[in-house]
Amino acid sequence: MATASLQTAAPGVDLEKIESVRKKYAEEAQKRLRPDAGAQFLTLKDANDPRLQALNEDPWANHVALNARPSPIQDSKVYPFFVVGAGFGGLLFAVHAIRSGAATAEDIRLVDAAGGFGGTWYWNRYPGLHCDVESYMYLPLLEETGYVPTKKYAPGWEIREHAERIADKWQLRDKTLFRSDVDSVTWDDSSELWTISLTERRGPRGSPVISHYVRAQYVYLAAGILTRPQVPRIPGLASFAGPMFHTARWDYDITGGSQKDQLLSGLRDKRVAVIGTAATAIGAIPEIGKYAKELFIFQRTPAYVKPRNQEDTKLEEFKASVATKPGWQFDRQINWNSFLTNSTSPGQPNLVRDGWTDQPAYSAMMGSPNQAELDTSSPESIERLVTNFHILDLPNMEAVRSRVDQHVKDPKTAEKLKPWYPSWCKRPTFSDTYLPLFNEPHVHLIDTDGKGPSRATERGLVVGDQEYPVDIIVLSTGFQLANLRAGSPASRIGVKVHGRNGYSLDKKWDTIGAATLHGYLTNGFPNLFFSGTSQATITGNNTMMLNFVAQHVTYMISEAKRRAGSNKRAIIEVTREAEEAHTAEVVKRAPYFSAIAGCTPGYFNGYGVVAADPATKQKAARGATWSEGTRSFLKYIGDWREEGELRGLEITLRPAVEFDRARL
Repeated sequence: MATASLQTAAPGVDLEKIESVRKKYAEEAQKRLRPDAGAQFLTLKDANDPRLQALNEDPWANHVALNARPSPIQDSKVYPFFVVGAGFGGLLFAVHAIRSGAATAEDIRLVDAAGGFGGTWYWNRYPGLHCDVESYMYLPLLEETGYVPTKKYAPGWEIREHAERIADKWQLRDKTLFRSDVDSVTWDDSSELWTISLTERRGPRGSPVISHYVRAQYVYLAAGILTRPQVPRIPGLASFAGPMFHTARWDYDITGGSQKDQLLSGLRDKRVAVIGTAATAIGAIPEIGKYAKELFIFQRTPAYVKPRNQEDTKLEEFKASVATKPGWQFDRQINWNSFLTNSTSPGQPNLVRDGWTDQPAYSAMMGSPNQAELDTSSPESIERLVTNFHILDLPNMEAVRSRVDQHVKDPKTAEKLKPWYPSWCKRPTFSDTYLPLFNEPHVHLIDTDGKGPSRATERGLVVGDQEYPVDIIVLSTGFQLANLRAGSPASRIGVKVHGRNGYSLDKKWDTIGAATLHGYLTNGFPNLFFSGTSQATITGNNTMMLNFVAQHVTYMISEAKRRAGSNKRAIIEVTREAEEAHTAEVVKRAPYFSAIAGCTPGYFNGYGVVAADPATKQKAARGATWSEGTRSFLKYIGDWREEGELRGLEITLRPAVEFDRARL
């Protein structure tokens, strides 16, 4: 099945070289391990210091225009569908609910903390922002909207505008309440409806807020995870006297320019510090470097940087070689994904031909149907699996490190920029300009040997005993993701969810670990659905995943509604037996992901947290993704749909609610 199988001691493999590299990986990972793991970061929203808290303000919301709009939410009303999140996840669910016939646009209400559509693409508007996945695959519903992206890798503003395009086409703009935080979602056992408590902000911090209470039949948790910016707990950070902002709240008033006009003239006489060198920084740093008087890049862990090879879209070529037939976008996504999961067929063409598709060992994180039989009781079998991944990965990572030498003239700087970890430990980054920037005399790499800045002062940042005076600090320090795998769907989006008999969704996860059917609904929480990768699949292309989750969930709802008829409403709940059966399928495949445990700390492995006791290990295994890859998972849930029985779901019929007149 696969083009590159996992074979220990394959011909030409230098096992001594493999062991030497693994030793280097382990040494570098050890430098970065911290006992506080994810707690080393502070979300700006939760900061006690007023200055840090202010960095979380929404710089993009047009409060005057939003305040002048009629509210889409009427207090005390009952809505058929309530969606938490108006990024691509929420939009795709709403679109598929409409297209399936389960809902009309009027039946749906969406709520989002942002001031507009787009999710992470609303918040992130930093210079140099582009999607790292080909836009022909990433921008959803291209066939349905008729839109053609301008470039192979679309800039951020274009992706955000596409979210707006989807909202307008399916008439969702006036169904969405922005600048609002959902506080709680609670099941009412008597009415068998969900009660939602939310708070609407009517302006910047300190402005009036309005509390809303509504009810809904179906609730979909679609709020994204790349929306809550965090900063490392650097002592004295708030004491810095100059301007400081997070990349997810870029301040063009300070830098000059705008997202579409990235002339950063405000940096021309400034010394700028950037903390962080992950994907965001790889995009922003070259743009800052064009204008800053001096640029100091504070690095804890080097990124692994591959070529971007950006191209403008040529319409005739796009029609001839990309959009060739109905269903082309999904076919392209699956073709691309098969390379990431090391599951290509002999002679299969590589339609996308990007830096994702030449690293088969990334399947250590993505999963793959190409699995050798694994004796989970045998440490030797696990070690053999991990070794095989390193054999598969070495050519790719050696090429990545060699590319640093090709572009960076100073050997000492080049060595500090080389990533010493396997490909599956970090999301790859793509740039044609990042590495050459370090040849410029005004650009300084401040490598912190895995520790990060020691402290901040009024004048700048300190590493060890050396202070680096700067005028501006840019925090490229990511988002709260510590509970990405272990946390419940409620904790991942920061909402309190209580189901039957007031039982907390967080408590269920804390007690037994993840328990779902297909990753998208759980017993005790009827008519509640959520997106995510735990007990489901990870694709590398988030909108692809969000699209098929929305399709799968709306199938369940539309089929249940069909059975209910026009005079009944359907209450959908997975049985305990069904969710435990699905969980067992996930758990028995979980050892496949053993290679992740040895990664350098990052959000893929909870910043290095390793479960010690058997109970914690078992709960962690329950939260794993489907280890046979996306195509296997899609067949698994597709076969379930083909049965047509809604196996594992209990459908209870109740008298229909007259939604137009329903009140609390």
